Amino acid sequence: STLEEQRRLLNERIDRLHRMVDALEELMANKNNGITLTAAEQAEIFGHDWPGEEYAAEAQERWGGTEQWRQSQRRAAAMSKADWQEMKDEQEALMADLASAMASGIEPGSAEANELAQRHRASIERFHECDDEMHVNLAQMYLADERFTATYDDRLPGLTQWVHDIIVANASPR
Repeated sequence: STLEEQRRLLNERIDRLHRMVDALEELMANKNNGITLTAAEQAEIFGHDWPGEEYAAEAQERWGGTEQWRQSQRRAAAMSKADWQEMKDEQEALMADLASAMASGIEPGSAEANELAQRHRASIERFHECDDEMHVNLAQMYLADERFTATYDDRLPGLTQWVHDIIVANASPR
């Protein structure tokens, strides 16, 4: 019975060590992806269906060799949980304001639409520099990639096209 008790205690210790290794591997993977939040913190801020690791892997594959990627990784790694929450809150407010402006008939190229386009670009620049050309390219990607389109159009049908149009109008010479 003493040996059985020793085996039980060792198995408990092994299980605890395995959990510690799993947690450490998760932290290492997150750090490598520029995320300093734990999975629980990510779920708390972004929801349980947020595909953070999936998007991070795709983004690294597409843009991993760019200066913008390196900037994004450095800036994301420096963000605290409070910074991430603030960023998410700002994104939610921006999405609501974009939908409201479109529903109100705000025209691309107007002062209000240009201000929204600038706020949109500022949300991107939280992570990396974004000039007019890059901003327009991102807006085109929103139309080309159904996941981005759904993000906007689920809020208000046609919003993706409208966001594209205000970004393009804002980038055009005045």
